[in-house]
Amino acid sequence: MRYIVAMNDSDGRHRQILQQIARRAMSERGLLIDFSSEVRGEVAIQQGSRLASDGARDLRGLTWCSIDNDDSRDLDQLTVAEDLGAGQVRVMVAVADVTARVSRDDAIDAHAHHNTTTVYTPALIFPMLPEELSTDLTSLNQGKDRLAVVVDVTVQANGEVAASTVTRALVRNRAKLAYRSVAAWLEGEAAAPPALMAVPGLDDNLRLQDRAAQALRTQRFSHGALDLQTLETRAVFEGDSVRRLEVDDDNRAKDIIENFMIAANGVVARYLEAVGLPSLRRVVREPRRWDRIVQLAAGLGTRLPGTPDSKALQDFLGERRAADPQRFPDLSLAVVKLLGAGEYMADPPGEDPPGHFGLAVRDYGHSTAPNRRYPDIVTQRLLKAAMAGQPSSYSMAELTEVARLCTQREDDANKVERQVRKSAAALLLEGQRGRRFEGLVTGASDKGTWVRVFDPPVEGRVVEGEHGMDVGDRVTVRLAGTNVEAGFIDFARA
Repeated sequence: MRYIVAMNDSDGRHRQILQQIARRAMSERGLLIDFSSEVRGEVAIQQGSRLASDGARDLRGLTWCSIDNDDSRDLDQLTVAEDLGAGQVRVMVAVADVTARVSRDDAIDAHAHHNTTTVYTPALIFPMLPEELSTDLTSLNQGKDRLAVVVDVTVQANGEVAASTVTRALVRNRAKLAYRSVAAWLEGEAAAPPALMAVPGLDDNLRLQDRAAQALRTQRFSHGALDLQTLETRAVFEGDSVRRLEVDDDNRAKDIIENFMIAANGVVARYLEAVGLPSLRRVVREPRRWDRIVQLAAGLGTRLPGTPDSKALQDFLGERRAADPQRFPDLSLAVVKLLGAGEYMADPPGEDPPGHFGLAVRDYGHSTAPNRRYPDIVTQRLLKAAMAGQPSSYSMAELTEVARLCTQREDDANKVERQVRKSAAALLLEGQRGRRFEGLVTGASDKGTWVRVFDPPVEGRVVEGEHGMDVGDRVTVRLAGTNVEAGFIDFARA
């Protein structure tokens, strides 16, 4: 057996243990942990410099706001809406102009290019950009004038995008808002948060944003976008000890941001294609294990086509959400695993990209989080070249290599985050060997069989009795052991 029972004297040192594990996991994956002296020198120069807003539109007078997690400090987007009448809504998404301060091939860019993403672990965050930039100079902080790239979209009543433009602008965040409190207000479960009510007209503007987002959402689902509900968890500390895992649920405020970002990313991809420039696309190809998805649906009384069909799959998912909402996250998780991972690809103008199967869209890039993702920085540079009427700032060979690296680094970062989350879960479960859990098989291959148990919501490997298990099966397992350092949680079939 490869498992061991975790240490029993760790209570009170969980945060320190997880920080050590996170640093080691980053190093093992070849990810940079700290910023070099060259980066620090460039940061000092940036802190002492002011940016000129020449050529940028002055949009500071609009009722911009940010909606993000409660503890987010690297604010990438602001949103605002305008009622155009006849059911049409103008939506504007302001994206932090990170490339105004991060030049290609400087030391800051080299660090970002190496890691390609911010890595979020329970006890420690490894930012892609120095925090002096990502949480200050390039963050769209409340009350600060900031340069941004603005995607301007006209949304019709049926959710179709009627018109769109991309421009540079000067913006100011009027209110830093959080998902949970905004969602509770929109759904009539709580009063409006004070930061919202402090800005005249922001309440009506957010309701208008919500209306446009719901129209965009309905339109996407009519074309086969998948309505999946997976359980994202975070470790909750009391002092320096992990005490529970908290599920981060979807909500109405997240829907606003998600639908606006999908729309903006589509606009950016089409804009670059229209001017004859290449782009970085985010693609999810047709699922290779569609046969297993068909089997899962058949087991629940639904017959799916023999070839991948996102519209038929969404119809099935919608039926299951309505019929069994409590178990729907389990079905969603199984489908997500069977769909396979997304990837980045370089797309030359005039080609027909694979598109995003889960979103049911052909044109989709990543452009709305440049403080956290390197593909978004690259896309911002391409956009600026397009707006200036200049040639592409990257060759196709360079974009292809960026796409390959970003796909690989995203996988590395996901594995680091998953390992540290599992180490946190192992700390929570230590001392409970032999306890029984109900769960769902989330992975089955030559590399092993994996189960996610429901309470607490953690995933582990089945080391005894795994024969015959397949993705989507509901099983009963018992805890065989944990290894906090390695992030192992091992189960045996009960």
